[in-house]
Amino acid sequence: MICIKCLFRMPGTDTWKQPYDNEMAKLFWHLIPIERCCALFHHISHATSARAVYQLKYMHHPEMGIYLGRMLAKKGLGIQFFDGIDAIIPIPLTRKREKERGYNQSLLIAKGIQQLTHLTIIKDAVRRKKFSESQTHKNRQERQENVSQVFEAAATYHDGQGEHPITQLEGKHILIIDDVCTTGATIISCAETLIKAAGKMKISVLTVGFAHD
Repeated sequence: MICIKCLFRMPGTDTWKQPYDNEMAKLFWHLIPIERCCALFHHISHATSARAVYQLKYMHHPEMGIYLGRMLAKKGLGIQFFDGIDAIIPIPLTRKREKERGYNQSLLIAKGIQQLTHLTIIKDAVRRKKFSESQTHKNRQERQENVSQVFEAAATYHDGQGEHPITQLEGKHILIIDDVCTTGATIISCAETLIKAAGKMKISVLTVGFAHD
């Protein structure tokens, strides 16, 4: 999917050295019960890594999501990132946006991770009620306001073993997957929605890109 030369040029992050205490993880401190938090690359405009995400989201290359997910899984397995994690929840899209795109890019990344980790993916525990405006030109506060209350928890969820009440997620360690993290506002909103519905849980986060304001 990406040539060796381009892979070496990708601006990798050092979040893997200290998954709890790094610049990305600090976005979530004191806001959600964060355990571990890592990203593959710094999301820099026009970098190969940014182009890979762009192809996934806007150029109809779903295979790129699986590929990037497998890259995340390989990196995470090398530092025991997935130890103790019970399930993966990808950030959902609205039905309209998913229909337009043809897929949810975060779900494809999660499927790539699942191929190597065999973790359960839960797709329906939380829904996106409405499409928020683009976050690109918003400051941190505006981003948080933009995604507040855009998610809602379902009464039940499916995990491949059957249907369960949302409260069965209480006490679990959930891995939230997204394509790019900037301020963390979307991930925080999703996690808060889950916790409010299910009860206390542990949260870890993996994204392909980490963008700085």
